[in-house]
Amino acid sequence: MERDTMVSKQKLAWCLLILRMGIATVFTMWTIDKFINPSHAAAVFERFYQLSGLTSEITYAIGVAQSVLILAFLLGLFRTFSYGAILILHAISTVSSYMKYIDPWTYPNLLFFAAIPMLSACIVLWVLRTYDTYTLDVWRTTAKIDQGAD
Repeated sequence: MERDTMVSKQKLAWCLLILRMGIATVFTMWTIDKFINPSHAAAVFERFYQLSGLTSEITYAIGVAQSVLILAFLLGLFRTFSYGAILILHAISTVSSYMKYIDPWTYPNLLFFAAIPMLSACIVLWVLRTYDTYTLDVWRTTAKIDQGAD
């Protein structure tokens, strides 16, 4: 029974790592867009978040902040904060696209539905964050405990 529990925890940890990597990939692409094509990023902010007048410099600053957050998220650092921030950002992104869900058959609106399973993955990862053990948070905690044992 104990071995089965250990195997199940390892499988869960691997699944959560895979979820984290997939979510980070999407956020990374959105962040790269802010650096490669800041005018597109500014247009997205204006259309979906009603934030107009973003300069390239502001878009780059948002990209830098988002890069730091994604790196923390990907590495599993400060899980409560980083996973929660990613969840909130994606929830805002998903909800702000509500008009696309109302008219799914107009191109490219159907593509926006991919945000819903990703939002579900963000929720699952946040709820199960303490079971996501392939992280730097767990490594740091384990290292502190090992140092105290000497």
